[in-house]
Amino acid sequence: MDKSIVFCGLVCSECPAFIATQNDDDIEREKIAKEWTNEYKHEFKIEDINCDGCTSIEGRHIGYCNMCEVRACAIEKSVKNCAYCEDYECETLNKFFNMAPHAKKLLEEIRKSI
Repeated sequence: MDKSIVFCGLVCSECPAFIATQNDDDIEREKIAKEWTNEYKHEFKIEDINCDGCTSIEGRHIGYCNMCEVRACAIEKSVKNCAYCEDYECETLNKFFNMAPHAKKLLEEIRKSI
């Protein structure tokens, strides 16, 4: 599977929910639901672990995708990911980078190549 870098710089193709969905693996979905319930202090059920990737407009998405400000902005601006945005490193993206500095590093690498 090719590396799929989503709007915010996360690697979708490495996400366990994405992988479990693409493999239609209910055992893995159940494992992820338990892990995420413990980690995020929010109850996840096996049916919550379905995702076709946040860059796909149609299809299945983890619940947060529908509330994600970074995703909504990137879709509105029709950019491949935030590295391609003329407003790169906006306030919304910077807030996300506080939680996921590895995503910033990946987007910075992409920006160097464009």
